[in-house]
This record gives sequence, C-alpha cells and structure tokens, in this order.
Amino acid sequence: MNTSQSIIYSDLVQARKEGKKKLAVLIDPDKMRLGKLDQIINLAVRCKTDYFFIGGSLLVNSQLDHCLQMIRERCDIPLILFPGSSYQLSNKADAILFLSLVSGRNPDLLIGQHVIAAPYLKLSNLEVLPTGYMLIDGGVGTTVLYMSNTSPIPSNKSDIAACTAMAAELLGLKMIFMDAGSGASIPVSAEMIESVSGAISVPLIVGGGITSAEKVAENLKAGADVIVMGNAFEYDPSLMIDVSATIHAHNVAQHV
Repeated sequence: MNTSQSIIYSDLVQARKEGKKKLAVLIDPDKMRLGKLDQIINLAVRCKTDYFFIGGSLLVNSQLDHCLQMIRERCDIPLILFPGSSYQLSNKADAILFLSLVSGRNPDLLIGQHVIAAPYLKLSNLEVLPTGYMLIDGGVGTTVLYMSNTSPIPSNKSDIAACTAMAAELLGLKMIFMDAGSGASIPVSAEMIESVSGAISVPLIVGGGITSAEKVAENLKAGADVIVMGNAFEYDPSLMIDVSATIHAHNVAQHV
C-alpha cells in the first residue's frame, strides 16, 4: 500500500474540523437482493451519499466482489470495506475500516485477525483506516454480538464509552465507530454520542438502529461526524431522501 495515500481519511478529518457531516450507506451483500441493490445505488447517487460501507458478519468473498463490482459500474461513490472477519478483503474497494473491537476483551478481534490480514493490506491499494470499534447495547442479541463473543457497552454508561474512545485514540486509532448493531431496537443515545465526541479529536462514526431523519438530526447535533444506515434503507429506500436532506440542511446551517 502507498503509505502516503490518505484521501478518504483526510476528507473525514477536514469535514470534522468544518462541522460537515457525512452519510454512509451500509450494504450487506448477504442480505441485499439484486433489484433492491439497484434501487439503493440509484438513490445513493441521487442523494449524493458520501460513502458505501460494504460488509457483513457471514459474508463470503464471491458475494463481496460481485457486490463491489456492481456498485463500481454504476457510480463513483467511495467503497469502504466494513469487514466481519479478516477474510473479507478485496482490492475492488477503495478503503477498509481496520477494526479493533475496543469495547470487548476478545484478543482475536483486538489484534489476532489483524495479523492475518496485514500482509494482504500491506501489498494492496486499499486505504487502511485504523478504527476503534465500540459495540453499544442495542437492546437485542445482534449477529455481531454473537460472532464477536463479547459483551457490549451498556447503553446508559456514557462514561465507559467516553473512556474507551479516549483510550483507543491514545493508542493511535484514527477513528471511532459506535455501533448498536444491525437491527438494534435501541440506537446509540444522543447523550453517549455527545460524551464520546467531546472526549476525542478524531472522526466519530455512529450506526445501528437509526430509523428516522429525526434521530439522524439528533445524532448530528450530539456530535456524530458520519451516520451509517443500512437496514432502514433496505426496508424503506425512500428514507434515504429524508436523511440526506437532513444532513444537507445541517451542513448548510453550519456555514450560514
């Protein structure tokens, strides 16, 4: 990898400085039907979505490559891998969230999987984004909780979340991703987002259980830099229009 390559990260850092918020559409190739994926891609282009996050807990590489290729043929929105394991790698993407599960105590997800992936990433053209991944209790037993064999941070423990995020930044991780998990019934609270955002200086990504433009607006006000949504758009793709309009309105208001 070209170590000077930091296009996406530089954009994220500059956006945080300017108070400009971003939207990432999460695509799980395991779950996305072909027709629905076409609709999601077209809407993402129309709504000027900033990123696609591509990944899933049980994904196989053939599906991953096919999905990436399909999106690449239809638009130039940056493709960022959101891997469920060290085997979910592809040079068809632009970047990868190199996730260290800092909310848990499973050494395999803190460093073990990374050792396996490192040789591939070192030789690839992917922009590597070292990210402190924090699972927050979303009220249901999500796939990621089962697969990671870890306990999430309790949803009412903002102090634990803030200290965890601070530790991740001090260890050198360049972003924090707070995730209540796909299909969460309780999204990350505005209080916790505000506590974490105020404790760190790196970009903050928030996802899991976000189902309305109103919750997006709340998260942006609390300090989220990137909003990640997937399931909600699969159920109601038109929601992307309202969400992108909310983010655009917030960005415009910041520069008036």
